[in-house]
Amino acid sequence: MAATATVNPVATSGAGAEERMDPRRLIAFFAMVVGMFMAILDIQIVSASLAEIQAGLSAGSDEIGWVQTAYLIAEVIMIPLSGTLARIVSTRVLFSVAAAGFTASSALAATATNIDQMIVYRAIQGFIGGGMIPSVFAAAFTIFPASKRNIVSPIIGLIATLAPTIGPTVGGYLSHAFSWHWLFLVNVIPGIIVATLTWIFIDFDEPELGLFKKFDWWGLFSMAIFLGSLEYVLEEGNANDWFNDDHIVIGAVAATVAAAIFFYRAFKVEFPVVDLRAFANRNFTFGSLFSFVMGIGLYGLTYLYPLYLGRIRGYDSLMIGETMFVSGLAMFLTAPVAGFLAGRLDPRVMMTIGFAGFAAGTWTMSQLTADWDFWELLVPQILRGCSLMLCMVPINNIALGTLPPARIRNASGLFNLTRNLGGAVGLAIINTILTQRQDLHYARLAEHVQWGNPEAVERLNNMTSNFDAYGLDGATAAVNQLAQMVQQQAVIMSFIDVFLILTALFLAMILGVLMIKKPEGAGPGGGGH
Repeated sequence: MAATATVNPVATSGAGAEERMDPRRLIAFFAMVVGMFMAILDIQIVSASLAEIQAGLSAGSDEIGWVQTAYLIAEVIMIPLSGTLARIVSTRVLFSVAAAGFTASSALAATATNIDQMIVYRAIQGFIGGGMIPSVFAAAFTIFPASKRNIVSPIIGLIATLAPTIGPTVGGYLSHAFSWHWLFLVNVIPGIIVATLTWIFIDFDEPELGLFKKFDWWGLFSMAIFLGSLEYVLEEGNANDWFNDDHIVIGAVAATVAAAIFFYRAFKVEFPVVDLRAFANRNFTFGSLFSFVMGIGLYGLTYLYPLYLGRIRGYDSLMIGETMFVSGLAMFLTAPVAGFLAGRLDPRVMMTIGFAGFAAGTWTMSQLTADWDFWELLVPQILRGCSLMLCMVPINNIALGTLPPARIRNASGLFNLTRNLGGAVGLAIINTILTQRQDLHYARLAEHVQWGNPEAVERLNNMTSNFDAYGLDGATAAVNQLAQMVQQQAVIMSFIDVFLILTALFLAMILGVLMIKKPEGAGPGGGGH
């Protein structure tokens, strides 16, 4: 009964909204959606343009990856913290200040003159931007009634999946048409508008400043080390040969010790920095698991496609962006369909269709060759885009739709964290598999390219004759080219291995769907039903 008393204002607003949505809240919500879009977009907007940034800042090849890693580490710390901060200072203060800070740090990133400045500005940008993402999910499931859920959920699902998908497209276009500085300057005007509108129109909740006295600083400190170190180990592990590197070992130890302290305090202190009790809700737990796997698929393929197009096809950032635009378009067109189906289909059926479609797309990619271009990638990208949207809408509803309003702010941060951690874990595993399987395939292929193989000898002789005709050292050139061909084929075969593993993973998720019970329809106060 005590919990009911604390959520009455929100529940009352939800009940009134059944009859008529307050235009002020609609303006506030859509401004928040734009802010979330910018924050998620900036995770991937630099991915296709790292070469341009590296050249502009005279950075080393081992340093430039930190333009993305710094953002991710900082963001993953802020996302679960945002629910507690929103409760203390109110959603209005948190979101508008975060939007203003994100805008300012974006402008600073555009002024960076060396890699050290860029890394610092990107870390600030990621940390502050992380405060905007969960707030939108929380607002969608508290200020809107259940009758509007099938309209709102596709919107936030679309933004959460579309932004990272089109990040390389937007980034590639901006850096190609203007300069890399515009990857960050593009946030300034929308950021100012978002900060202004959210400050004026958000009125969802009141601050509870008294909670600041109970704030668990040790919990915050341990969570920051835990999540920051974990993200660092996952991001840098493969490049640094995992536990053969001292820094990775230190990061892993720090993450383990800090995790133990964080979880201990999360269950012991009166006001933990992150409330983990949402995991007691079975639907939220399964929804978070599905979100974790969706993060693997979402960020994994957003990484794999540009990698293939750049390394095998030799595409520049703009060409990669144009090719990958298909997935974003498919998501955009599928969003209203997903919203329509969400009100008419069992969410378990929608998720099954989505997981099966995603698996079909990755299975198609397992037929990959060095000649695949836009048209060969068209169907897999359409399957990917449509399937992501069909999954995300019911996953959002299952995870957050039946929680009581008092839990939603904290739960939203945890839910979004699972997607980001899924992406980080997925990329770490994918990179490790690519490296190890590429070496294995190269060794196996090289065994067949030797003097005892008549086909290899004939191919080498033909290549030698062709180079001799141009007055080159035919034998040396032919051997070099043949080695490059073997290396390229080994890379492609390692890609195929990853796509097969992703296919198996998403097929396994269909079994996970069968294990959950159909969620009961519940409005914002549904947790009490």
